[in-house]
Amino acid sequence: MIWNHLPWSDATGAVIAAAIGGAISAKPLVEPRRSWKAPVTRIMKAAGFERVNRTIVITGAGEGLGRALARRLAADGETIVLLGRTLAKLDAVIAEIGGGAHLALACDVGDPDAVRAAFAAIAARFSRIDVLINNAAVYEPFSLAEAEDAKILVQAKTNLLGPIWCARAAVPLLRASDGTRGGHLVNISSESVHLRMPMLWMYAGTKAGLEYMTREWARDLAPDGIRVSLVSAGMMYDESKTANNWPPEAAMRFVQENHKVGLPVGQMPISHYDSAAEAIRAILNTPADINMGYVQLAASRP
Repeated sequence: MIWNHLPWSDATGAVIAAAIGGAISAKPLVEPRRSWKAPVTRIMKAAGFERVNRTIVITGAGEGLGRALARRLAADGETIVLLGRTLAKLDAVIAEIGGGAHLALACDVGDPDAVRAAFAAIAARFSRIDVLINNAAVYEPFSLAEAEDAKILVQAKTNLLGPIWCARAAVPLLRASDGTRGGHLVNISSESVHLRMPMLWMYAGTKAGLEYMTREWARDLAPDGIRVSLVSAGMMYDESKTANNWPPEAAMRFVQENHKVGLPVGQMPISHYDSAAEAIRAILNTPADINMGYVQLAASRP
């Protein structure tokens, strides 16, 4: 079926073609600009902060939003550390962004030992990191009655525990020290938390937990000079997204059940990963005395 082979992301996007019955353009809504270095540097200098290239860790960096973030931020001269379960995908992104000082590390963020090993490797290469973006997530729609142990566990581990393991490991590298300002922790959430989409309770539940933890971490990490932001994103797509492995019957039922409660997934707005990457980049580039605690990225094109 065509909907199972289109390059969509977020829980509704993967089956959206079933409702609209056709393909859409993969052209970004906002073409990535090559560099904002000059204006950002002027703003930072005016605010009393010198702009320097940063070391940025991105989880789930092998595809989707993680890949778009790596490409966009590397274009600014940032050093990117890519974490993901499939090293071949990470290496492909490294090739896209030009190699150099960038680092790819295979890491299942749901495994605390794997996270510890990855951040030990990061600490061996870099004395500090400036940004951690907890982007990795998995999702699949199912009802409570049909929920399998493995499907529950993979979402709980990746979407909820993963950000905990990564943030905990990153804190020593993000702390302000020796005259340097603290870093920036960014957690990526989903609009599904507030839309209450049928059959997506596990995914949305893990993201709701992440949102609560983000607010608590912001208070907890403030004495260390670490800024904490939550970015809630809507449906996104690009030309690189691979097919999901959802059971066809469950995917079709997901579309049908959402239509019943007034959430016509085939008509909901959707944005390109590159557009979201531009917005997150702007959040990272705010002066150090400003923190965007909660940002909602709502798609504006149906």
